[in-house]
Amino acid sequence: MIRRVLIVEDEPEVAALYEGYLADQYDVEVVNTGEDALDALDAETDAVLLDRRLPDMAGSEVLTAIRDRGFDCRVAMVTAVEPDVDIVEMGFDLYLVKPATRDDIHTAVERLGTRANYDEKLRRTAALVTKRALLEAERPRSELRESSEYDALLDRIEKLQADLDDLGTAFAPDDYRMLFRSIGETNVESESV
Repeated sequence: MIRRVLIVEDEPEVAALYEGYLADQYDVEVVNTGEDALDALDAETDAVLLDRRLPDMAGSEVLTAIRDRGFDCRVAMVTAVEPDVDIVEMGFDLYLVKPATRDDIHTAVERLGTRANYDEKLRRTAALVTKRALLEAERPRSELRESSEYDALLDRIEKLQADLDDLGTAFAPDDYRMLFRSIGETNVESESV
């Protein structure tokens, strides 16, 4: 769920416009430089709307710093820069080309929230499925059939899988591409540890 949104936009009128679009539903903070963005980020930041062209550094540098510092927030690039192959290595969650309307900004933040929710449920499901597999490999079936804890585990997995299916219906086609990119990055990171 998205609660706090950081808007990083060097054009004050555009920043004020985005803030006005979101202030009725979210806790919004606006900064105008990359350095201010990195100073404003904290564990409470759920989403960042990030311009690619900032007066002190490129938005891609801010994005890299966000990821390197381990902030668990969603980032949408909101920019007048048309996407090109240079975006391949950027770790953003969504790319929105300006001009962005009220609906565009709201939809972007909602999509970031859906992705964050999906990722969290996917992580929880994976952890529970791992526990189920371990129990099934190490404990006799007869013992598991008599266990109320094991039954509760199966129920939790089933509910989470249903939740994932429901959330999946809210994804746009490019959401799936980004989701699987994120999963691939997570797998590469865990393999390198």
